[in-house]
Amino acid sequence: MKADRITLPGDPYPLGATWDGHGVNFALFSAHAEKVELCLFNETGRHELERIVLPEQTHQVWHIYLPDVGPGTLYGYRVYGPYEPESGHRFNHHKLLLDPYTRQLYGNFRWIEAHYGYRFGSSRQDLSFDKRDNAQAMPKCRVVDPAFTWDGDRPSAVPWPQTIIYETHVRGFTILHEGVPVADRGTFAGLGHHEIVAYLKALGITAVELMPVHAYLDDHFLVKKGLRNYWGYNTLNFFAPEMRYMSQPHLAEFKTMVRRLHDAGIEVLLDVVYNHTAEGSELGPTLSFRGIDNASYYWLNQDNPRYYINDTGVGNTLNLTHPRVLQLVMDSLRYWVTEMHVDGFRFDLAVTLGRERHGFDSHGGFFDAIHQDPVLSRTKLIAEPWDIGPGGYQLGSFPIGWTEWNDHFRDTVRRFWRGDKGVLPDVGRRLLGSSDLFEGNGRKPWASINFVACHDGFTLADTVSYNERHNEANGENNQDGHHENFSNNYGVEGATEDPDIIALRHQQRRNMLANVVFAQGTPMLLAGDEFGRSQRGNNNAYCQDNRISWIDWSAITDEESGFMDYVRYLISLRRNHPVLRCQNFLHGRQVSKRTGLRNIEWLDPLGGEMSAERWHDTALHCIGMLLTGDILEEVERFPVEIDDTLLIILNADDKELSFKLPQVSKGGGSGLHWNYLLDTALSYQPVDEKQVTAAGEIVVKARSTVLLALK
Repeated sequence: MKADRITLPGDPYPLGATWDGHGVNFALFSAHAEKVELCLFNETGRHELERIVLPEQTHQVWHIYLPDVGPGTLYGYRVYGPYEPESGHRFNHHKLLLDPYTRQLYGNFRWIEAHYGYRFGSSRQDLSFDKRDNAQAMPKCRVVDPAFTWDGDRPSAVPWPQTIIYETHVRGFTILHEGVPVADRGTFAGLGHHEIVAYLKALGITAVELMPVHAYLDDHFLVKKGLRNYWGYNTLNFFAPEMRYMSQPHLAEFKTMVRRLHDAGIEVLLDVVYNHTAEGSELGPTLSFRGIDNASYYWLNQDNPRYYINDTGVGNTLNLTHPRVLQLVMDSLRYWVTEMHVDGFRFDLAVTLGRERHGFDSHGGFFDAIHQDPVLSRTKLIAEPWDIGPGGYQLGSFPIGWTEWNDHFRDTVRRFWRGDKGVLPDVGRRLLGSSDLFEGNGRKPWASINFVACHDGFTLADTVSYNERHNEANGENNQDGHHENFSNNYGVEGATEDPDIIALRHQQRRNMLANVVFAQGTPMLLAGDEFGRSQRGNNNAYCQDNRISWIDWSAITDEESGFMDYVRYLISLRRNHPVLRCQNFLHGRQVSKRTGLRNIEWLDPLGGEMSAERWHDTALHCIGMLLTGDILEEVERFPVEIDDTLLIILNADDKELSFKLPQVSKGGGSGLHWNYLLDTALSYQPVDEKQVTAAGEIVVKARSTVLLALK
């Protein structure tokens, strides 16, 4: 320590490095450490200038206040304690460690052997303590000034029934966009560019769900193969934004992006990974949590604490039953809402977050902490409702206030339109918001996040172009990724010039997206599905930071531009017809006094109500869904229009058929008519709404969706 260095005891709260305008308070939790050193670096991060022993420990938090340092200061920690893997302790003060609470990282990470807390001996079981210093290959923590002018920015607060989510990737969405300045492509600045924001607003989406933006690492095995962790599900820090997504080393870039999206009425949701960290298994590197307090941060095998419990499939599992670890996650979430103004979160492997000693508990500590929090309880909360641990599939089991990715919806829609038999009952359940999964614990239809494609798996275009996965570029002998995609190539694997196959593929894409938008629940679109983005059959492109994953805006054809118009029209139909986004589950118990129709009726093509026998008729691939809006209670604070009654006809058969329409009289007088709003067999453009049918039946083309409105 410098002879003239002035130090003060500081405070144990808040954790992290906090600048107060005069100096910086440093606070680090470690229950089992014996000594903690704060390491300060020069402005390049290459030279360690001094080490300062943290003099105070309060409630297992080590702390110090330095009055002569400020924003821009680069630092890290060295933590002393026992190296006893058999007891769960892996302290190694030769390793520079990242502050779990740092708001920003500086410099690049390089894979070197010195990152590991042990040396390999003659066998993998013969491990010894490693005294090599890893500081030169580590990024450094950076003290930040959080000041930013928000100009009155407020959350968009879009109600769930009006929400339409667009899942995208910061880098992949903008890296090839010619309207974005070259320096900003692939960054937060690029995503906040006015052309990108205008595009999203014109499409009609209300929320962008960004794949992980927390600082993360490229896995060592990928780097050795010349690949990268493109998706980002390998978190290094829960507060710092990923450096490669920043055109300038200032947090203002992220905040500006959020403000511009909010100005357009678009919410920002973050895909967050609190279930594991980038340190991997017991054979992984010592970068932060492991060296600070391994026994506190991770779930360890109770019989042999040398080993980790691996409910996540990536080597370790964060232990949210520990109060300080739960505090870390809650502090991180609150930071992103209060300081960065994000509107909600999608939780990767959310089952892990709800695991207690006895297993998954929807009333566990994490959920209780969220629900009582006056900030977080009001945000949008989305669960990926599974992990790979015991009882890891929990779709429908999350508590009130939560929504969930509904993979049942995805698989059912894909199977129905490719012509699978026996799926009609499930089609009905999915189109009505999956009440069988979500209604039992008091949740609403919007709890079901409905999608047919997401980042994990085939894109929509690939779902109708490939029968098999094609993941050869991943370097795993095409053994990775889902083996069953419920897809159909319609005669040719991959790209084709056959006009009939191309036309059929486009029609099936129209059908599946219509299901997503017209179903009760919350629609989610995958970026690029509105214009046929393909990953060349790769259904696990997590390591493809290249044109396999990037969106190539210059390759959008006139035909695909028309498809974009179709998607905009679908979204406008949902927006203009509240009956497509009901507040409550429909069960057909209410009857309209004007039309005599129930609020939901399922119709047989022959004109009658679907009987139990017909529901299970494996030869039947067509069904009508009648939604009557004039008897619904107030929706979004205003009454539904009297004529907001829609008939959705789905024909997944490979033959056209006749469908008998319900005859409805208005108040016992003259009959009402059905207006065509959509026919996926005709064209990308909206059907002329003046086309009216008073006929007793209509012809529904093969593999098509028809939407009719009662007038």
